[in-house]
Amino acid sequence: MNPLMPAAYDLVWSGLAVVAFGLAVWGIVSLSRSAARLSSTMVLVWALVILLVPVLGPVAWLAAGRRAGLSRT
Repeated sequence: MNPLMPAAYDLVWSGLAVVAFGLAVWGIVSLSRSAARLSSTMVLVWALVILLVPVLGPVAWLAAGRRAGLSRT
């Protein structure tokens, strides 16, 4: 039994939490920069998706949402 194993798990999970938080912040900042090109309803929906779907929400915005907002202008 390795006594360092729980510490390693804590480090891995903490790192994943930091990455998820960073993605959410990046997504919200990117959304706020694109908000002028989107309707207020779309901004609200994307903000909820980014905040409530931990990793997939920000990735979906960064992959598809920004382009959809650009093509509407």
